[in-house]
Amino acid sequence: MPEIITRDGEIREDNWTLIPRPDEGESLKLHDTPAMIPADLWIAGREHYQGRDDIGVWLESHDEPGMLADYVDELPIVAINFPKFTDGRGYSSARLLRERYGYRNELRAVGDVLLDQLQFMKRCGFDSYVLRPDKDIKLAAHCLNFFSQAYQAAGDTEVPLFRRRAS
Repeated sequence: MPEIITRDGEIREDNWTLIPRPDEGESLKLHDTPAMIPADLWIAGREHYQGRDDIGVWLESHDEPGMLADYVDELPIVAINFPKFTDGRGYSSARLLRERYGYRNELRAVGDVLLDQLQFMKRCGFDSYVLRPDKDIKLAAHCLNFFSQAYQAAGDTEVPLFRRRAS
């Protein structure tokens, strides 16, 4: 089974399977394991998936996170795909899901996830990370906490450093 790393540096087996978007004319093929399916397909078939804690969703970088605004309390996991290193839209999607739409369950980064991105992803609200296969997951815990303090407020701290020092 593949491994993930959590925001606190724990490496564990990934129990979730990311189901790719089916080709035109094909149907979604679910397995007997917990699955993350494309968010728009979950919304379209919501009556079949509602109330199931073994079905989550994933968003492409171009998907609007607001499409999940009415469903955040129903989803056990939301994954955001980073299709390439230079595509940073997933950071904004994570912040919107956490801060504007109130999503409180697991938020996962998938796709082209690199070690030097982990701390920034953590600051935006991600809970777990599936690293790109050529990256060493054993180095990830160090990368999650590379800096002891952050200057600006973000998803992980609401007060900027200059205000924390003054108090």
